[in-house]
Amino acid sequence: MRTLGRALIGRQAGIADRIVPPSGATARLTMFTAGVMAFLAVFALALALATGRLADRWAEGLAQTLTIRVSAPAAELDAQTAAVMAALATIPGVEAARELPADEVGALLEPWFGPDVPVDALPIPRLIEVRQSAGFDAQALRLRLAGEAPGAVLDDHTEWRRPLIGAAARLRILGWLSLGLIAAASAAMLTLAAQAALAANGQVIRVMRLIGARDLTIATAFVRRFTRRAAGGAAVGTLAGMAAIAALPDMQAAGGFLTGLGFAGWGWLWPLLVPVIGAALGFAATRAAALRMLRGLR
Repeated sequence: MRTLGRALIGRQAGIADRIVPPSGATARLTMFTAGVMAFLAVFALALALATGRLADRWAEGLAQTLTIRVSAPAAELDAQTAAVMAALATIPGVEAARELPADEVGALLEPWFGPDVPVDALPIPRLIEVRQSAGFDAQALRLRLAGEAPGAVLDDHTEWRRPLIGAAARLRILGWLSLGLIAAASAAMLTLAAQAALAANGQVIRVMRLIGARDLTIATAFVRRFTRRAAGGAAVGTLAGMAAIAALPDMQAAGGFLTGLGFAGWGWLWPLLVPVIGAALGFAATRAAALRMLRGLR
């Protein structure tokens, strides 16, 4: 009896498998949509992971350097600049300090004033770049400058770091939100595909019920077939997305910005989770849709 029961269950499962067409427009559309969603998910994941690294790199670079702006009458400019350099030589925690030459100041002003800025002819303040190390006290330096070089202003880049970190946090939220929306859209697509396949085979399902097939056996056929389709399409889309990200320009060609949008080191393993998540979404969405539709076909 047990052997006969297993044979009957296996026959029912085989018939149920044939309900879901193995190929055709629905199958191709399901795999294509899963691949596109996985491709977009890889880019959303890259954005979510890279914004943290990008913000850390920007914040760290600005936090390690300070800028002192010396604004004074032309007759006192050299003397106050020299006083600032002398004060920096005795301040603990100052790793290095240098006055920016005219060509570097011109390069900083070029985006606003264009090339060939006459730096020497303009009343431009002197800029001193300070690289700090452990033990640096910015407040002590400010007090020292106020007494020895009243025209010197210390800028610790706090106003620059705050919007950068805030923008990176918003980009990170946008990346994770995009991943959530992509997952929701994928689940909705698989649900609609499963419902369409079940509705198209409603008469066959009723006949199978008459010969003793259970709803769980029929639903399993849909779950198995659509899960394979979702996993296969997601795998192809993930590989395409990883290849597209790997083809982004390097730091020299892109100025460092597009490089930050890629994966780094072990981060290249994270996209490999996309097909797994796609298969899990296919399983959950198809199973829920199939059981719900089968209850409605009673």
